[in-house]
Amino acid sequence: MNERPRIKLKLTTTDRIFEVLGWAFIIAVWILTITQFKSLPDTIPIHFSGAGHADGFGGKGYIFGLPLVASILFIGLTILNKFPYVFNYPTKITNDNALQQYTNATRMVRYLKCIVVFIFGLIALQTIRYGNGQTKGLGVWFVPLTLGLIFIPFIYFVVVSVKTKKQ
Repeated sequence: MNERPRIKLKLTTTDRIFEVLGWAFIIAVWILTITQFKSLPDTIPIHFSGAGHADGFGGKGYIFGLPLVASILFIGLTILNKFPYVFNYPTKITNDNALQQYTNATRMVRYLKCIVVFIFGLIALQTIRYGNGQTKGLGVWFVPLTLGLIFIPFIYFVVVSVKTKKQ
């Protein structure tokens, strides 16, 4: 099997912004959850349907599952991002294109880390609001927003990767 080049990437300003935003989102989700825990009723929604309606309920301690899963995903993706040579690419990685491909791919992962934590934060916020009687679910906007935040940038990063291949 052909060995891909292992390159130490330097973080650009954009990369640093995504990292800082991601950590800020993680901290914000934990602060939101911890500070609002006492105000929650004993039973809260723990699952929402595709239409955004609560359809599963459990004890209020389940609210900590959202920042916990978000943190695990964020940390896992942070670790994975240190090894861009193991990623799948839409093109063959060579010494000539590795820097551009790795930079693009790691930036995509940084963006996705932020979005995943942001989405978990929105779910936590809406769960807290539901528990406090301020809303009846996630809202009809939640699924389209989530899909747009994930797939539109994902398509952009794939297009950039394919265009890099042609250069």
